[in-house]
Amino acid sequence: MFVSEIFHSIQGEGGLAGTPSVFVRTSGCNLRCWFCDTPYTSWNPEGWHEEWQSVLDKALSFECEHVVVTGGEPLLQPDVVPLTKALSEAGRHITIETAGTVDRDVAADLMSISPKLENSNPHRDRPVEQDAKLRRRWSDRHDRIRNRPDVITRFISDYGYQLKFVVDQPTDLDDVEHWLTQHPSAKREHVYLMPQARSEDELADRSDWLIEAAAVRGYQFSPRLHVEWWGNVRGR
Repeated sequence: MFVSEIFHSIQGEGGLAGTPSVFVRTSGCNLRCWFCDTPYTSWNPEGWHEEWQSVLDKALSFECEHVVVTGGEPLLQPDVVPLTKALSEAGRHITIETAGTVDRDVAADLMSISPKLENSNPHRDRPVEQDAKLRRRWSDRHDRIRNRPDVITRFISDYGYQLKFVVDQPTDLDDVEHWLTQHPSAKREHVYLMPQARSEDELADRSDWLIEAAAVRGYQFSPRLHVEWWGNVRGR
């Protein structure tokens, strides 16, 4: 497996926000969202290669009930399958954090799907770290593969799930509504709206209006506790 980091922290997002968890973060991603908060697993993937059995031993060494397998896109890696099944056999609660573009027969108690909307395209007029030429090269590929209805449908059918949408501007809310019309099996009560934020100031700027928008539309609001408490740093 190509691994970026393994650490113990608090789940900061979604329905399990606040839950002590072990994070197994893989490196490598098939998308290039302009707002990616872990560019060291996508734009500039870093990490080390390790046998999944060794990753398992490290995850179990924390003696923590909840394990979050995240990335990057963790489902790109075939060894995520035996890893998650072994974690399940060890009695761990497993959350998979995925964009929902790659299908593997993993063990998971919660499939935490973060569908990528039009607002995620890397070739946008935004202040980002990646150079413009690289973003243009990724733009068409990103849009071509960011939506896989077949994968989403299977995940929703076969796993407990939540849908976390990154919202940057109020206009993004219309894209969430449109996405739901394209995925009729997705239930509104499973939708979490999460502010695009990599700093405490960005989080504060977007949270107030997004909390209200979620309530009006029948969605849930997802905090980003790790950003609020520590900022956007590794190992948190």
